[in-house]
Amino acid sequence: MIRVLLLATTAILSLTASPVAAQSMSASEAAALRAQVDALKAQVSALETRLNTIEQAPPAPPVPPVAIAVAPPPPPPATTTDWKGAPEIKGPNGFSFKPRGRLQIDAAGVDGPAALNDKGLGFGNEVRRAYLGFDGTLPGGFGYRVEADFADGVQLTDAYLTYAKGPTTITLGQHKNFQSLDEMTSDLFTSNMERASFNSAFGFERRVGLSATYAKDIWVAQIGAFTDNINDLSNDENNSWSLDGRLVASPKIGSTQLHLGGSIHRRDFNDGQSTARYRARPFAHTTDTRLVDTGAFAATGESHWGLEAAAINGRVHAIVEQQWMTARRSGLADPTFNGGYAEIGLLLTHDTRGYKKGAFDRTKVKNPVGKGGMGAVEVNARYDWLNLNSAGLLGGQQQTYSASIVWNPIDYVRFIANYAHVSVDGAKVAAGTDRNYGVDVIGMRAQIDF
Repeated sequence: MIRVLLLATTAILSLTASPVAAQSMSASEAAALRAQVDALKAQVSALETRLNTIEQAPPAPPVPPVAIAVAPPPPPPATTTDWKGAPEIKGPNGFSFKPRGRLQIDAAGVDGPAALNDKGLGFGNEVRRAYLGFDGTLPGGFGYRVEADFADGVQLTDAYLTYAKGPTTITLGQHKNFQSLDEMTSDLFTSNMERASFNSAFGFERRVGLSATYAKDIWVAQIGAFTDNINDLSNDENNSWSLDGRLVASPKIGSTQLHLGGSIHRRDFNDGQSTARYRARPFAHTTDTRLVDTGAFAATGESHWGLEAAAINGRVHAIVEQQWMTARRSGLADPTFNGGYAEIGLLLTHDTRGYKKGAFDRTKVKNPVGKGGMGAVEVNARYDWLNLNSAGLLGGQQQTYSASIVWNPIDYVRFIANYAHVSVDGAKVAAGTDRNYGVDVIGMRAQIDF
């Protein structure tokens, strides 16, 4: 801007100082004009000096940008809580803790021939199971579970420590020893109030031991060495042991989930016991009467094996399973007893039966009560048989025809209504003089778990 002013002033001075301008004015006017021109020249000279000074001065340092403070994001919480029927608390470094439990209240009536005259039959009700416990995980891949049943005194059910790495889990303590599909399925998710009759007749139960489970893709392989149930180990003479294994393939063909498996077991009684006994209730647990019963007989151990198959396609499922139990006797023929069942079920609602790692699992209700739905409704029909006659031992034969309706209003609440007709041949408990007869059972269960 200053340079422009200087140029304009110089041009004006040049024009006024030209001869043409001087010829048109008097001598006095010319003298005054020259004085003004000289003053302007002095001002222009001063302005040029000032301009040179400004141009030669160093540039002013740049003004640093103003930093705007941004608050850092808040740190993640040290613990988180998920709800799976109960709060599951997860902490840093792999810690977690979850309380767990279940309550099952049963009522049932067993109606048989009047000649039975057994006061253990008829109507009965009970708290079938009342579990309380907790489980969780620890840093390094470790986990644990402790749970007890308070329905009849206090009896430990699960009590074990686990270590998991990849698809392999090592378990040490009291846990299930891989008996059958019906046994490996939690009683929370069975289709009837009671499991197949061979489960109780053959004494399937949790035992203390060390086992390994490999579960990857379609395969589940389980193997373990066990002693006895923790409640029986108070006897210091009990040195019984068993080896148990199970293999399951669960391929999916189209929309059909298949389950194909088998198990094998060997148990030596040693000093723990010297006899074996196999017997079963007439379906309902509310009675202690056993209509089929081998009675106690001398034995040194037992071996059993089983085959299992199932399929789930949408709302339909089907199962068939059989188990054989051989008792080992010294100097006598070894009896082999057997039992099994076949079942078909249908969900009347748009739900499907749950399945996970070689066993049936929780049915996830798509339209639960409280969210505009009616829950999941399932109907099932089952044929169950048990044969306790072998090698001169006549424990009787039992066939059970049952039907059930199961209602899950939400994932963690369940109601079951059951009807069963039990036909017995060669019953240990005679109806007068008749050992071939039938009984009818009606039962109901209310259940909650977390």
